[in-house]
Order: sequence, then structure tokens, then C-alpha cells
Amino acid sequence: MPAPTDHELFDLGDLPLQSGGTLRGAQLAYKTYGTLNADRSNVIVHPTWFSAWHDANEWSIGPGLACDPERYFIVVPNQLNNGLSTSPSTTPPPFDGPHFPRVTFHDQVEAQHRLLTQQWGIESIELVLGSSMGAGQTYQWAVSHPEMVRRAAPIVGSSRTSEHNQVFLKSLRATLTLDPAFRGGEYSPDARPTAGMRAFARIYAGWGLSQAFYWQREYRTMGYSSLEDFLVGFWEGFWLDEDRDPNNLLAMLWTWENGDVGRTPGFDGDTEAALRSIRCPVVAMPARTDLYFPPEDEQWASQFIEQGEVRVIDTIWGHFAGLGMNAADNAFVDRTLAELLDRPA
Repeated sequence: MPAPTDHELFDLGDLPLQSGGTLRGAQLAYKTYGTLNADRSNVIVHPTWFSAWHDANEWSIGPGLACDPERYFIVVPNQLNNGLSTSPSTTPPPFDGPHFPRVTFHDQVEAQHRLLTQQWGIESIELVLGSSMGAGQTYQWAVSHPEMVRRAAPIVGSSRTSEHNQVFLKSLRATLTLDPAFRGGEYSPDARPTAGMRAFARIYAGWGLSQAFYWQREYRTMGYSSLEDFLVGFWEGFWLDEDRDPNNLLAMLWTWENGDVGRTPGFDGDTEAALRSIRCPVVAMPARTDLYFPPEDEQWASQFIEQGEVRVIDTIWGHFAGLGMNAADNAFVDRTLAELLDRPA
């Protein structure tokens, strides 16, 4: 599917990065749902996940849902590097493509903080939620701006990317960059590294969903007749989308791989101390069968958060349980969000 065009752009100006680089004339793409009330107290922030655009979050937004645009002003910021916000693919030389500076979760949240405070004067956020890389940004919001965040709900994600998760990410990078057409990131638009992207998709297919999903051939409920039909039609079709630029994907991979709230300024790499600094209630929702972010990751983090709680999504959909793909999982997430929003903060 082509990238959506129904977003707005916020001019960030010059954005200093933790890497020492600066994004000059940077822009943050975003979409809003609902209306900001007079005292600016009905705000929900829902950052995006790896490779996703804002429309990927719309499964959680709608009348009657916890994230109800008739009640809340919901801001969905597109993370830097995703192709809509400032990214390797949208930046002119000399910082284009593989020369784009490294962006951390802390940088992502600082860009979003500028949007909320400078565009609307927002001082309080009722809820920050996000799935996968969006969960990493959710934790980062709670650590970076505890004075603003009243509730947080990280879904199928973590406060620190585990070494096992890094193995997966490093394999994706190696597979894509070894394609001769990649040319160190200087590939031609007319000669994209499609062989590397197809292999990238095959690796992703083994991690994104669980063993039980494949054992039960659940892909048939998605309209695919066989394993190969699913691997080509769904996985390769998704990653070969011409709007998913390989350099953008690699830039987002770096952000994901280096995710750790302990790297927030003032904590000197101490993840536990960063988690202890969180003031708001945090309800984490890992999936029982997620291979990237197993429940143990969130149970470990939760012990350091004063108002931390873990609610496990019991599902065979693995990581996809938090991406809006399965109705039962969506309902679990929505019920939990509704309970969290009803909780005094």
C-alpha cells in the first residue's frame, strides 16, 4: 500500500541529536483525531512502530473505543526515519541516505514534545500508548517528561532492547546490506536491493508470528492458501512496497536496536534508575507468544516502576497481537486501555 498523504507537517527547525548530529530544517509528520478541549486536558499520544505510518494506528481509534476521538484529542506522530517525517530518503545531500545521522528514542520524543508544546501549548497528556517501537517511545515519554505523562501503556515492546532482539535486527541488517544492489546505501531508485528485501521479509516472517500461528495455519484466515502464498503475498509484498525505502528501514533498525531508556540524559546508562523515575501508572501489554518482546522483558521492567503492571495478551499471533491484526487481541488491548483511562492519575 502506498504511504498515506492525509498528514500534516510540523517544522521542528534544527533538532540536535544524542549522536552529536543535527537535523536541520527537520519536519515531523503527524495526524490528529478529535478536538483539543479548552483547557488542553484531553490529549492522547500514540507514536508509530517500525516502518509504519500513522494510519497503522487507526485500529485503536474510533467512537466507542478507549481512544475515542469524540472524547479525546489523539495525536499520532510519525517517527523520524519513517519516510513521512524527516528521513534518509527525504533529506538532500550531504546527509541523505546512508549519511543520515543516528536517531534515538530520546530524539524521537524530543521532536514530539516540540510538536505538542509549540503547536498547541499542551502541558499534560492523559495517555501515551504505542506498539513495538511505539512502546519504546512510550517508555521514553514517561522517563523524559514525567511531569506531563499521566498514564502509559506500552504494547508488545520494551524499555530496553534485549540482546536476543538485537540478534534479529542484526540479521535483517546483514541480509539487506549484503545484496550487491545495495551498494553501501547508494542504490539507484531504479535498481533497489529487491533480493535483499525479499530475504529481509523471510527473516521477519519467522519472528513476527508464533510457532502456534504457523502450526495452526492461521494465515488461511487472512486469505492465503499456503505457506508460500503467505510468505510471498503478505511478507514480501509488504516489504517490497516502493514507499518503504531501505535506508529508512536501516535507520529505524538502528533506533530500535539501541533502544534503552537508561540512555536518557541524567541516567548514565542506568536503565533501572530511569524506570524508577517514572511517576505515572504504566500498564504493559506483552503478548505471550511474542518472540521479540516476551512477557519476561516487561515483568523485569515493571518491578522498578512504582505503579507498574503487566497484563499479558494470551494469543498465538505473536508480535502481531499488538498491531491491530486480530480482533480478540484488539479487544483485550482496548479493554485494558479503557480501564487505565478510568483510573485516577
